[in-house]
Amino acid sequence: MEPIAAPLLQWFEQNRRLLPFRQEPSAYHIWVSEIMLQQTRVAAALPYYRRFIAELPTPAALAACDPDRLRKLWQGLGYYNRAANMQKAARILCERYGGDLPADYEALRALPGIGDYTAGAIASIAFGLPVPAVDGNVLRVFARLYDDDRDIMAPATRRAFTERVVAQMPADRPGPYNEALMELGALVCLPNAEPRCQDCPLAALCAGHASGRAASLPNKPPKPAKTVVPVTVALLTSPRGVLLQRRPAKGLLAGLWQPPAFEADHPLDAGELAARIAGLGLAVQWTGPLPASRHVFTHRIWQLSGWRGTVPDLPAPAGCVWADARELEQTYSIPTAFAFCFEDGTPH
Repeated sequence: MEPIAAPLLQWFEQNRRLLPFRQEPSAYHIWVSEIMLQQTRVAAALPYYRRFIAELPTPAALAACDPDRLRKLWQGLGYYNRAANMQKAARILCERYGGDLPADYEALRALPGIGDYTAGAIASIAFGLPVPAVDGNVLRVFARLYDDDRDIMAPATRRAFTERVVAQMPADRPGPYNEALMELGALVCLPNAEPRCQDCPLAALCAGHASGRAASLPNKPPKPAKTVVPVTVALLTSPRGVLLQRRPAKGLLAGLWQPPAFEADHPLDAGELAARIAGLGLAVQWTGPLPASRHVFTHRIWQLSGWRGTVPDLPAPAGCVWADARELEQTYSIPTAFAFCFEDGTPH
């Protein structure tokens, strides 16, 4: 195939989005942005990015941040283990690298939460190292570019595509090249849609476009069906505020706060839920049902329902706190899955 770098980089210079981590492309900024963007669209992530960098401007600040505060800063982005791994990595940076990200691909790859792609993005964009940064956007671009219908989820296919990325990489501009491929996949060579070949700088070189198969690529196996789990929530208030319970330190939504919630093989009725609350040492008076909701995780779906209720003015049970409106807003990190509880306004 003819070289793609020249038309790709020319297109990138003229069409790239002016994003804050591109305008100030320090290694730390690139790291934070890439971790946030792993499971989040750019438009949704930008307010979080700006707030995060303003409060935690360096790896040292991230390393020293109270974990609850870090979870609050991350609230709404989901996949909270990303933030926990960033803090673990920041502490390693302070212990071993003087508080800076190392200009070394293998050293970056060894940090918690940093895989091949993120290490490649940081190394090439921040330090100019000639290493690839192959994410889903890049795999899609190369599947279409080479009219290659191999399963892109297969490790052998990923290795083959990565070799193609490296073969086309200009030695003097690895960072812009990697960014341009990502941008092309995000803006033109779109997923789950007809690719915008009319706007693509590589259309004349694209074998998938020539064969008419671009829209059907890449090839990847269907995702397995998600497990549906009924979850019943108790939104309990007293003169002290709203009752929140800390989730376990490991597992799904580790360490976050939520109204008491119970997984079962069926939605709990008011009597069953009252019995669960009695197990916390509280007698509840139900005031009405919560709206039904649904939250999708990577491997499961929560079918959410529940009840509002009031309880006596008592200290919070073990593992729980009473939170007033200000603390709900500023202090306690509550997963998006439970936003439906507060749709009618924050209880007082």
